[in-house]
Amino acid sequence: MMKYLEEKIGLILLYILFIFIQFAFGYLLGFDISVMLSLFIFCTLLLVSYLIISYRKLIKQVQKIRTLTDNLEEKYLIAEVLTKPKDIKSSAYYYALKKATKSMNDEISKLEHKYRDYREYIESFVHEVKTPISALLLYCDNHKDTELKGEVQKIDNLVEQVLYYARSENPEKDYFIKSIKLSDIIHQVLMQNKDYFLKHKISIETNNLDIEVATDEKWLIFVINQIVNNSVKYMEKDKKVITFDAREDKNKIILEILDNGCGIKESDLIRVFEKGFTGSDRKKSRSTGMGLYLAKKICNKLGLEINIYSKYKEGTKVEIIYPKSNFNKMD
Repeated sequence: MMKYLEEKIGLILLYILFIFIQFAFGYLLGFDISVMLSLFIFCTLLLVSYLIISYRKLIKQVQKIRTLTDNLEEKYLIAEVLTKPKDIKSSAYYYALKKATKSMNDEISKLEHKYRDYREYIESFVHEVKTPISALLLYCDNHKDTELKGEVQKIDNLVEQVLYYARSENPEKDYFIKSIKLSDIIHQVLMQNKDYFLKHKISIETNNLDIEVATDEKWLIFVINQIVNNSVKYMEKDKKVITFDAREDKNKIILEILDNGCGIKESDLIRVFEKGFTGSDRKKSRSTGMGLYLAKKICNKLGLEINIYSKYKEGTKVEIIYPKSNFNKMD
């Protein structure tokens, strides 16, 4: 209210001047004081009524604009839905807002076009480079060169990260939801990593995986692969074990991936899903810090929850939580 009165200070000062002149003329002309007081009260009531009505009307307009803005998902389009004001000052602001909005929308369109071109180039590059990678893997199998195959698989994993990073902004355009057993998902993950498990003598344990979830098979395999790759990089114990376990309750299905590796320091644990974070351990300097970041980002896009728990020097547990819905009840 005080801001409003400050804006109307000119009108209020003009009214005070008017009253002063009115009383001066009335005194000089010998008007009855009661008549002048009645006129003063009448004029004051008119002014106060005008200020109150004008203030309430302004508040309604402000609240309408705020509500409209809050309810608008793409707020940069606000100028398109606002009613053009009638007063000159507000019309000037409205004109400036329309021009600024148009300029911003044009810039957004340019950026979206650049991003689309960049994504298409990355996807094309990945598909092209996959061919020689597959040929190299086949060569390694034919010549039983496990050392070279391990390095080629690392390249393949990094190329996969690039592809999914490019697609992760809009995965809904690329995924297909269907009902699938967790055992089938984990089987594919194990087959993709079997050579590494055998070479480094990593034991695999599976429990209670005969549970169906509704998700995109390809994206989920990529997420679990990132978790597994993160687990196996730093397993230094004589007996290396990764366990896949699942449980089901009324509202959700939880897939647990446990390892008995080096674990994560408590100070690092809250940052493991950050982009590019590799931890304070110098041994992890060769890590890109992208695997868990992408896993978290993709889970968020797919409506899944991912949590990580760890004890340094003991091991790590990652949970992927699937909320039950009508999708999970598919036949």
